[in-house]
Amino acid sequence: MVKITDVARRAGVSPSTVSYALSGKRPISDETRRRVQAAVHELGYRTHARGAGGAGSRVLALAVPVRSGVHVPVVTQFAVSVVTAARAHDHDVLLLTQGEGVEGVRRVAETGLADGLVVMDVQLQDPRLPLLRTLPLPSVLIGVPAEPDGLTCVDLDFGAAGELCVDHLVRLGHRTVALVGSPPEVYVRRTAFARRLVQGFTAAADRHRIASAVHPCAPGRDAARAIAERLLREQPALTGVVVHNEPLLDPLIDAFAELGVRVPDDLSLTAVCPAPVAASARVPLTSVTVPSAELGTRAVHLLVRKLSGAPVPQATLLPPRLTERASTGPRPA
Repeated sequence: MVKITDVARRAGVSPSTVSYALSGKRPISDETRRRVQAAVHELGYRTHARGAGGAGSRVLALAVPVRSGVHVPVVTQFAVSVVTAARAHDHDVLLLTQGEGVEGVRRVAETGLADGLVVMDVQLQDPRLPLLRTLPLPSVLIGVPAEPDGLTCVDLDFGAAGELCVDHLVRLGHRTVALVGSPPEVYVRRTAFARRLVQGFTAAADRHRIASAVHPCAPGRDAARAIAERLLREQPALTGVVVHNEPLLDPLIDAFAELGVRVPDDLSLTAVCPAPVAASARVPLTSVTVPSAELGTRAVHLLVRKLSGAPVPQATLLPPRLTERASTGPRPA
C-alpha cells in the first residue's frame, strides 16, 4: 500500500504538506499542490481526504493499548461508548489494541484509514504526544498529560476525585486513611489518571492533617489478602480506605472480613470506579463514578467538531460526583 510518506518523498515535501494539499485545510501554493497531485497520480495513492465536498473515510480510530495493568471490562465500556457516539455521527470505529504507541498512530495517519483518532491510556509524558501535535490527523485524548498544550483532552478530574473521597471520610470523623491503588506497572508507566488520583488523595490528607498511605496493588485474592494484612499491621489506627482498583473490590472486602474487620462497622471503604461496579459489590460501595459513557461520548463529539473546523477547548475535566452507599459510616468509637 502506498503511504503518504511515499507521496511526500516523490513530491519533495513533508507528509503534513501532502495532507494539507489533499484536504484543503490550509493554503498551499499552486505549484506545490500540482507536485503533490502528480505524485498521487503516479504512485496510485488512495486518499481519504476531506476536501471540499469530500466524505472522508467515515471511520474514527480508537487507540486503546491492552497491556498489563489495564482492566479490560472498564476499557470495554469506554470502547462501547465511543462506538455508539461515532455511529450517531455516521462513523464506524477502527480499534487499535496493540501497545505499539507511536508507530500505530503514524500508520493510521499515513494510510488514511481514519478521519480522526481517540487516544486512551494516556501517560503524563506520553511518547505519542509529539507526533499527535504535528500530524494533520485530528485527535482527542481521554486523559490529560502533564503538558496538554496543543492537544484536545477530556477526562474525569481524578485529582479532585481523590480529594473528594478523603473529604468524605474526614467528614465522617476518620483520621487515618489509605489508598489502595492501581497495579504497580500502571504507576511505572506514569499513567495520567492513576498519578493524578494519588496527588489529589495525598493533597487532601495533608490539608486535613491526617495520617495517610498509598499502596499500589495487583488484582486477585492473594494480593487482596496481603494488602489487607499489611494495612492493618502498618496502620493499626486505620478506619478509612479508598480503592482505585476495580478487580480488587470484592476480594478486599472478603479479605478484611476474614481478618475480623467489618465494612463499614470497623472500616469505611470508598471506591473510584464505574457506578454499576460499586452498586453490585459485596457491600454496596460509596464511590466516585468513573463516567466512561460520558467520557467516550464527549471525546467523539469533540473530535467531530474538530473535523468540521469548529473550535474546541484544550482540556475538559468532568467534576467528580460521590454517591453514598452502605460501605461508609462514622469512625468507630
